[in-house]
Amino acid sequence: MAEQECTHECGSCGVAGCGDRTEGGPQLPQTNARSSIKHVIGVVSGKGGVGKSLVTSLLASEMRKRGHKVGILDADVTGPSIPKTFGIVSKLTADQDGINPALTESGIPVMSVNLMLPADDMPVAWRGPVVTGIINQFWSETNWGEIDYLFVDMPPGTSDVFLTVFQSLPVDGIVTVSAPQDLVAMIVGKAVNLAHNLNVPVIGLVENMAYFKCDECGKQHFIFGQPQGEAVARKYAIPSHATLPLDPAFARLCDAGKVEDYDVEGALDAIIEQVEKAHREKQEA
Repeated sequence: MAEQECTHECGSCGVAGCGDRTEGGPQLPQTNARSSIKHVIGVVSGKGGVGKSLVTSLLASEMRKRGHKVGILDADVTGPSIPKTFGIVSKLTADQDGINPALTESGIPVMSVNLMLPADDMPVAWRGPVVTGIINQFWSETNWGEIDYLFVDMPPGTSDVFLTVFQSLPVDGIVTVSAPQDLVAMIVGKAVNLAHNLNVPVIGLVENMAYFKCDECGKQHFIFGQPQGEAVARKYAIPSHATLPLDPAFARLCDAGKVEDYDVEGALDAIIEQVEKAHREKQEA
């Protein structure tokens, strides 16, 4: 068998006994002197349109309400939506130490490409290496401060950005987002299996748009089919799962930049408890 040329992508390398792998491979970029990030959680989806950025926003907001110091790194560089969701209109600033993130109404620091553009609707048509560079800059050159949980809003799919984040940032686990359709459930499996290949734990599954609750009769209607979150979580050994409704209030609050005002009514408790458990286990290790 011909010797495989080293690409320095240790997470996807299949060469056993590699010296670089044994020594840990390439070093992860460090945060700056004004940053201390204890736990990094990626929020992923196998395809677009299932509410990944919404789930990122809700998880960060709920963790903030519990008293944790949280931040959001918007890694969906070509389709950023986090600033709009939180109603952030101020642009980024910098000082001698690094980039100062924008803050949400409740004080959550946010880094996103849209905060650097002259207009929100300006397209970002960058090739992979440029996208990789900006994500690494967001991580290492931002004055994050003290952060208990940094949520990384990933782009949809399992492209090179997925690999960049998982191989360049110290991701402790992921939350995957799906919708109640067989096709989406299959694509969830792709993201989960890739995470396993990269030795990144899957913390939870959020099934978005699982049902619509009628205001008049109070009955739940399964517009996209019966919820599959529990079955998919069991199939892929995901330790926690949650369901979110198809709720017009989501869209209204996001359009108004008031996502932090939404009450999830405990729907994400199982996911949050799993995130907190993973953090405690990391601290005790």
